[in-house]
Amino acid sequence: MAKKIKVKTTIVEMDGDEMTRVMWEIVKNKLLFPYLDMNIDYYDLHIKHRDDTDDRVTVDAARAIMKYGVGVKCATITPNKDRVKEYSLKTAWKSPNGTIRAILDGTVFRKPILVNNIKPTVSSWKKPITIGRHAYGDVYNNFEMTIPEAGKLEIVFTPKGSGKPKSTMVKDFPSSGIIQVNHNLDQSILSFAQACFTYALSEKIDLWFSTKDTISKIYDAGFREIFNREFERNWKEKFKKARIEYFFTLIDDAVARIMKSEGGMLWALKNYDGDVLSDMIASACGSLAMMTSVLVSPNGWFEFEAAHGTVQKHYYKHLKGEETSSNSMALIFAWTGGLRKRGELDGTPEVIKFAEKLEEAAITTVENGTMTGDLLALAEKKASNKKVNTEGFIDAIAATLQKRFNG
Repeated sequence: MAKKIKVKTTIVEMDGDEMTRVMWEIVKNKLLFPYLDMNIDYYDLHIKHRDDTDDRVTVDAARAIMKYGVGVKCATITPNKDRVKEYSLKTAWKSPNGTIRAILDGTVFRKPILVNNIKPTVSSWKKPITIGRHAYGDVYNNFEMTIPEAGKLEIVFTPKGSGKPKSTMVKDFPSSGIIQVNHNLDQSILSFAQACFTYALSEKIDLWFSTKDTISKIYDAGFREIFNREFERNWKEKFKKARIEYFFTLIDDAVARIMKSEGGMLWALKNYDGDVLSDMIASACGSLAMMTSVLVSPNGWFEFEAAHGTVQKHYYKHLKGEETSSNSMALIFAWTGGLRKRGELDGTPEVIKFAEKLEEAAITTVENGTMTGDLLALAEKKASNKKVNTEGFIDAIAATLQKRFNG
């Protein structure tokens, strides 16, 4: 094989959990290491290692991205009560994605990976719908509490200055219950708006933004007001010149419109809304494994990740020695996204070209009929279609990639 391509600057790697961890290792060994000479700053975000370090490893990984500028992340477990018991954890640690996003700030952009032989289940969609997901606050950085009995719940705000504390009644509980308190920051919302306007303008696509401000008259309305103010001040004329549109609408109206649209827009959403609806877009375009995801920080930091979970059921089968057919496309595209950005920042076009060749090889493999079970069920029916197992899919992409380099 020819001399390996040198990746000039360190990439931060964050390993993950369960079946995605298994695929992550195969992807590196068969698609990356044979071609690339990389310096990697490695962080193991396996749930047990996070537990052993009291989740310090997650904070360290985020700070490493701040140092080097580009990180690539595998899918990880956010433990619930069952997972705490399964892995004998000290506590139900918060989402590592939420922790990283809170440190880096920024916006998550998610875009489906389209292949010609799998048509979106929404027949009107002709172009990819990109989700701009706010990467701070909401349920990912909230406060929750169990209310054990009847009683009053109050929130007290104490100003840092000389002002007096202000107490507000939240609920007079007649019996036991639960509460959740979300928060956000004006500066984070403004950064979110600026990132979305910048992305839409660079891609020359319309920007939609939607919340439920008729119900949430302060929290959701605050998002709407910051977006509108930023657009009027700094983007209105730029959008007009580019012949693209920005508009706000209620989230239920946006969902109805999206289902009848041709696609091709950036849809900006709050953190939780973006999480849920990006999965809907990915599933409608083939699979949750057919979605790119990148966190873009206003400070110039980038984190690329798989947008799906850890494929828990397949992992249990894998542990039993049973065959699995897990789709590694999103994991591959997390690496190619990180490599492309690293190449852009470093001024190394050969790294960018490699990322493009690997993406082309992955898409060509599926379009030529070799795919995992999730895609086979959706692909156009052809005699040449073939279902392969987890490693067999990566092997097929590796063979296609090798042909591109030999050609």
